[in-house]
Amino acid sequence: MRLRNESILIVDDDLNILELLQRHLHSWNYHTYRAVSVKEAVTILKDTHIDLLITDLKMPQIDGFELIKFVSEHYPDLPKLVVTGFPSVQDSLKAIKSGVVEYLTKPFTKGELEAAVTKALPKVKKEAEKSVLTTKAEAYGDIIGVSEKIEEVIQVIDRVKDNKATIFINGESGTGKELVARAIHYQGKFSTAPFIPVNCGGIPENLLEAELFGYKKGAFTGAEKDRKGAFQAAQGGTIFLDEIGNASLAVQARLLRVLQEKEVVAVGAQKPEKIDVRVIAATNNNLPEMIRKQTFREDLYYRLSVVEIPVAPLRERISDIPLLVEKFLFKYGVEYKDRFIKIEPEALEILKRYSWPGNIRELENVVQRAVIMCNKNVRVKDLPDHLKYSLEMPEDSLVSLAEMERKYIKKVLRATENNKTKAAAILQITRKTLRQKIKD
Repeated sequence: MRLRNESILIVDDDLNILELLQRHLHSWNYHTYRAVSVKEAVTILKDTHIDLLITDLKMPQIDGFELIKFVSEHYPDLPKLVVTGFPSVQDSLKAIKSGVVEYLTKPFTKGELEAAVTKALPKVKKEAEKSVLTTKAEAYGDIIGVSEKIEEVIQVIDRVKDNKATIFINGESGTGKELVARAIHYQGKFSTAPFIPVNCGGIPENLLEAELFGYKKGAFTGAEKDRKGAFQAAQGGTIFLDEIGNASLAVQARLLRVLQEKEVVAVGAQKPEKIDVRVIAATNNNLPEMIRKQTFREDLYYRLSVVEIPVAPLRERISDIPLLVEKFLFKYGVEYKDRFIKIEPEALEILKRYSWPGNIRELENVVQRAVIMCNKNVRVKDLPDHLKYSLEMPEDSLVSLAEMERKYIKKVLRATENNKTKAAAILQITRKTLRQKIKD
């Protein structure tokens, strides 16, 4: 599925309507931005190329008519579609006089919306209709792949890299969500500004607020001087909030204020500080499920997901595996063998057939181990047993898992010259666990 060339901005303070509109537009492959206020919409418009504006009229603080007026004055060629639940003849006439090309009344059918959007969008030149966003050749920043799933991710990155719309990246653990965030930052015009990653799952809950927003001297025990937080450090650039689903409800409430007001208040401070920061969040959690369980704020979810980027698991990107393997072979061949290591076709086929529950992170670890184990090039015998046996060996020929594990641990220890720290890292277990397994 390829994205269309058109980008559509949806503005509505009703989150249910916002979600409905976005779902319909995505089903027709349009790229969407969304805003819950006129203020947010204007911010997006200033930094982003938009082909169609869809807006409600009745909104708190600043209404849709003011947005239509702003767009008419500053972006006169941008078509406008009004979707409202409070229709009136006066409003209809006022909207049409303001340059609105289509007018829909809630509730509306999916077919009515599609017809209105099709009519409202300007005619695209024949050359533009024929053109398709260029497929990236194997690498885009640190993102490697030629699969359709990766191409779709790169298409979205190209659309958002030069603006500061809030972005939400979702995908399983190990799929490369931070690589996507870094590509958004470093491939765009803000690449010289800071990129500050924060692992919300790796910082104790009682310290996360201080890490994000900074603190004043004396704010708590141990706060011996003022310290800036990640948001202040990212000023002018990008903050990447990884594993945002692990943030407490208290931190979520403060993040919501940051996104709404574009300002932060350090722990122990009274005066807010204005910030100019692009926020990219990511998680492997099911946030809609967490919202239903009331462990994640629905309003924060919608603020974070102005643009959503799903990152597909590796099992859906089989064509990317050879390129990733080549990258890791080069990396670890140079590190461990001082030369470039190749992989035999039979071994590569096994890697391509495996389901990779741990995704790219698991693939990298498997290649790293294989490089350590191999003599010249990576062969089938150098791959972990669970990959080979699950694909090649009949059930009655399998040795016990305990025996497989024992042999594998011994081989890793030999390869690392009995360096338990290094062996534990390769085996992805703690030194304590390794010591126990050696004892057993």
